[in-house]
Amino acid sequence: MIEIDWSAFARVFGAALTGAVLVVFFYAFGLRMLVRAGRVPRITSAELTDAIMIVSKKDIRRAEKAKAKAAKRPPTTRTQRRVAFAVAITSFVLCATAIAGGLFLIVAGR
Repeated sequence: MIEIDWSAFARVFGAALTGAVLVVFFYAFGLRMLVRAGRVPRITSAELTDAIMIVSKKDIRRAEKAKAKAAKRPPTTRTQRRVAFAVAITSFVLCATAIAGGLFLIVAGR
């Protein structure tokens, strides 16, 4: 008869869930701070041969309205951008640390 150690199962499940939440949180927060610092990541889009993008007039008006609203916002100061960039880097380091810690636990087998 196979016996399952449910407390060990619960510990592994909790550790995996916590690790996943931490990685996603730190990465998303780091991206948000990177944008706030004025360093928006640029990703080149893949060329889709069969894709046709249809933009309605309503979508164009909405995008223009959002652009005008963003232009009215007061810009962040140089110090605020530097702090946001430092927080973004710290967040990415914490994300990498969480991943490395998980890998270490897998490799070490503890």
